[in-house]
Amino acid sequence: MNPDDFFEVLAAELDRYADVPTDVLAEIMTRDGACMWLYANDSEPKWTGDDLTDRELAARICAGCPVRRECLELEFRTAGEFSLGVWGALCEDDRRAVYPIWLARRANSPERDGGRSS
Repeated sequence: MNPDDFFEVLAAELDRYADVPTDVLAEIMTRDGACMWLYANDSEPKWTGDDLTDRELAARICAGCPVRRECLELEFRTAGEFSLGVWGALCEDDRRAVYPIWLARRANSPERDGGRSS
């Protein structure tokens, strides 16, 4: 699958969260996110001190995280294309590639407001 197809598929996967209130997504991500577990438990990752790219960091922290899509949906709603770091297992460049596709899908769904109201 080429990257453009991957970004299209990923944006389509996020459609299932369009009607989920933002505060619910935040609660799910905070409760179940792998990165939040590390933060809440004051755990130092085993790779601390390694020189990792955002993609490598995302692959390590987000591997197996049960709420990657919810995390990405939340980040798109709250920060849009201007977010930094790793969210939803994607680095900044990858998120910036998915965001306009996600935004266009929401704009083409008149019955939805992208979940921004809540």
